[in-house]
Amino acid sequence: MTLELHELASAVRARRDAHVRMLSALVAFPSLLGQESDAQRYMARTFTGMGLELDEFEIDDDALRQHPAYAPSLTSYAGRPNVVGIHRPRNGTTGRSLILNGHIDVVPVGDERLWSSPPFSPVVRDGRLYGRGAADMKAGIVAYTLAMRTLFELGFEPAAPVYLQSVIEEECTGNGALGCLMRGYRAEAAIIPEPSDTIRDAQLGVMWLTLHVQGVPAHAAVAPDGSSAIDFAGYLVGAMKGLAEQWNGSACRHARFADHAHPINFNLGELRGGEWPSSVPTQCEARIRVSFYPGTTPEQALAEIRATLADAHRQRPGGALFNWSIDNAGGFRAEGFVLDPGIPLIETLSLCHRDVHGVAPERFAFTGTTDARYFNLYGATPAVCYGPPGENIHGVDEYVAIDDMLNATTVIAWFIARWCGLNRR
Repeated sequence: MTLELHELASAVRARRDAHVRMLSALVAFPSLLGQESDAQRYMARTFTGMGLELDEFEIDDDALRQHPAYAPSLTSYAGRPNVVGIHRPRNGTTGRSLILNGHIDVVPVGDERLWSSPPFSPVVRDGRLYGRGAADMKAGIVAYTLAMRTLFELGFEPAAPVYLQSVIEEECTGNGALGCLMRGYRAEAAIIPEPSDTIRDAQLGVMWLTLHVQGVPAHAAVAPDGSSAIDFAGYLVGAMKGLAEQWNGSACRHARFADHAHPINFNLGELRGGEWPSSVPTQCEARIRVSFYPGTTPEQALAEIRATLADAHRQRPGGALFNWSIDNAGGFRAEGFVLDPGIPLIETLSLCHRDVHGVAPERFAFTGTTDARYFNLYGATPAVCYGPPGENIHGVDEYVAIDDMLNATTVIAWFIARWCGLNRR
């Protein structure tokens, strides 16, 4: 007996309330960096309740340091486990294995006064669920979890191993997904339901850099006698942004990102400096997120940035009074990639999207990074991002439309049926 798409779609729609309940529960956990444990305990209970084998483990930072894709960690991994729910078919393996991966961590909320409701108190309005992490990417975790649960409840099981991974630290290092890779998880395909109903088959490299500047102090009454570290840091950041504009130019533009108006962005995200309002500041630290094209390594990108800063330093009048350095001492150190659009994963997922939506999905080159890089570059597991789209990602009043979440669940469940095959339970 086979599963029909209309039967599956109806079953997902009938579980709308279950989707809202699970997403509301996840959004209510403020799973910021270092605070993911409660949300991960919830995922462990959920996977166990579905009858999945559970693998819950903390990341071994010392072991990860040996991997070329390691990103410098920002805080201890104690008490912040990855959680994996493992399905092994009871009635024989006849299909292809699959990883469904999602990150449980969320970014800071910013000024909470700008939100129309508290960011960790989920609210449903006009068919949308609001809250930090609702779209990025707890709706995706709900979609893959309830895709599997719906198949189970309809009396089917995937006819191949399926690994449901809930990982930490996608938003800053990616070491959660790398930890799963180093634990041995591999499959014939992986889907990460990040917020996009396009198929993300390419992405940029991304790195976090810290610029340190030292100047010369003076009393503010005679400020020209000093050399402001904050002013010089701003000058160097401007030189870096000039390099970003070069990389955005047609001579440097990667063909896969030709449709983007401005794919390369150097973002000054944090600035700390100075010691006293009436003193010329002697210290400044700027934290900057940079991006670069596939085919460029983080080492190559950093070398070009250093050369640009050294040239700017030489050209600045009075520059000899300043000292500076730049490093990747913590956070992202990620390479980009581009996939062949003809691989079976993309072809099958495209067919499933078309079956559900009536049109073929768009392919999208993402100007950021995701955990898909680990699967594609180091894990011999073709991986794309595809999930429920959302709005105001990393912004104020983040939300996901509930119907979009249901559609993504249907497509993912239909993909599981096609890719893995189904057995009767």
